[in-house]
Amino acid sequence: MLKLNNIKKSYEGTEILKGINIEVKDGEIVSILGPSGSGKTTLLNIILGITDASEGEIIFNEKNITNTSMEKRGFNIVFQDYALFPNLSAYNNIVYGLKNNNNLSTKEEVDELINLLGLENHIDKKIENLSGGQKQRVALARTLVMKPKILLLDEPLSALDGVIKESIKERIKKIAKEFNLTIIIVTHDPEEALTLSDKVLILNEGIVSQYSTPKEIIDKPKNQFVEKFILNQLNIKKNNIFSLFGGIYV
Repeated sequence: MLKLNNIKKSYEGTEILKGINIEVKDGEIVSILGPSGSGKTTLLNIILGITDASEGEIIFNEKNITNTSMEKRGFNIVFQDYALFPNLSAYNNIVYGLKNNNNLSTKEEVDELINLLGLENHIDKKIENLSGGQKQRVALARTLVMKPKILLLDEPLSALDGVIKESIKERIKKIAKEFNLTIIIVTHDPEEALTLSDKVLILNEGIVSQYSTPKEIIDKPKNQFVEKFILNQLNIKKNNIFSLFGGIYV
């Protein structure tokens, strides 16, 4: 379990995060949702260890990791731009991190991931010959072979459309279930957050506006910001929201 206790962050006297308190259970998918400037990326970077919190503590599996380096936390991230090596094949991108850590995943485990992500017909292709969805899956596989304790995703679907986006969403859900892997996602898209996540953390100006299941957020928004942000972004009336998501909240 991951716990964030009173996490605060200030830059040059400006408070970006104003006391974040949440718990994330093992195997949960949690989306961090909010408008630009709400503190989403800052919070993700603090969890990963790229950025230090100004105050508060991070507890993972009952151990205080607040001052633990990014490398020793054992978390990993897939960035929005995928950060793949263009001169390498898809397969060599996937196994690149295993060169000096070949005890992390066996060849059989790598092959299992490739099949799970539907990449078996693309592993010999250069990155430039892959579609956006295929690149995203390669980036996921490259991260997963390193067996992260928590997987962090930064706007993983923002460059994808339609059927490809839905396919990646389903694969992310399958990964969380198959590996009991905690996944934390930063997104600006309410529909993406509500249809992908077990829980959604809604931030507004560095404050937690609501941290609940998608159903609870829709049924019982805690304040006007949550209701306005969700409904305005989706541009629909509340009583139509069930049909938008295919009745998944019924």
